[in-house]
Amino acid sequence: MSNAEAVRLTYEDGARAVELARESVEAFVLQGQREQPGSMRDAFYARTGAFVRLQSTRGRGRMRGCAGSYRGKDQLGHAIVDAAIKAASADSGGSELEPKELDSVLVSACVVSGVTLTNDPVADLELGRHGVAIDHNGKHGWLYPTIPVENDWSEERFLSRVCRKAGLSPLAWQEEETMVTLIDGQVFREREDGGSVEQL
Repeated sequence: MSNAEAVRLTYEDGARAVELARESVEAFVLQGQREQPGSMRDAFYARTGAFVRLQSTRGRGRMRGCAGSYRGKDQLGHAIVDAAIKAASADSGGSELEPKELDSVLVSACVVSGVTLTNDPVADLELGRHGVAIDHNGKHGWLYPTIPVENDWSEERFLSRVCRKAGLSPLAWQEEETMVTLIDGQVFREREDGGSVEQL
């Protein structure tokens, strides 16, 4: 079970989380440096997990990177910086983000407010609110909370996709020895039109 602290962000906290993620991506891509969170908002001292997602606004809006952890060991401010750097690097499964792409990616941040192990994922899963992590025989995979809504997936299809990401059978989530963790998170992201940050 995670040791993440229960944390709920205000809109202003969420907007700052996205801003910090953007600053961290730019510092890494342009200077190869790790951004420091600086003077943090009170909520950013909570020890909880965070994810950062980078999505291209070009073409069909493919994902350029997504990284993070729901197991909160670090202070939130540092967790956001670490997730942003990993999402912008080749470590997130894609190619490293290039400087010329910075103006055409949307940054979103998901701050973990709680995790729940479930024996009935279809009943307990709330699409758009929960990310999902699957653990089975040493294999692990997770997906971001907003992905099923963006793709119009059912609960079952979302669970199957997480299993496939973990390198498992699409129906592994139904097996008794599989651990299914629901990640309750608040998601904030930049708007494509350049307007204020929105909470999803």
